[in-house]
Amino acid sequence: MKNEKSMEKELESDSVVMEPTRVRVKLTLHKQERFFGPGICELLEKIDENGSIQSAAKQMEMSYTKAWKILNRAEKAMGRRLIVRLNGGKSGGSSVLTDEGRAAVKAFRTMEQKLQEESERLYNEYWK
Repeated sequence: MKNEKSMEKELESDSVVMEPTRVRVKLTLHKQERFFGPGICELLEKIDENGSIQSAAKQMEMSYTKAWKILNRAEKAMGRRLIVRLNGGKSGGSSVLTDEGRAAVKAFRTMEQKLQEESERLYNEYWK
């Protein structure tokens, strides 16, 4: 069995570069089930950029059906419309974020940033 000093020497002689430790937190909103997190936030951002659920889903390598389900679940849980879906004609449909949808994205990203900052502060307080 190795003693503590021999283990320290072994670690010092390792040629592996030690990466710094980082804190990673993931924010999700729940009721009976998860309804809003980084995935739907990104989906909403891409819908806002592209004006299309289908394009946003494709960029995220997600099926159109799954994107619809995620959006519907979030809207139901939040009790508000996040996007307005415009049915297509010859030129196809489009989707735009509602004011509530944009506010949800902004609130989530702000909370996510503050949570990360607070997690790093706590890490420095307790681990360093």
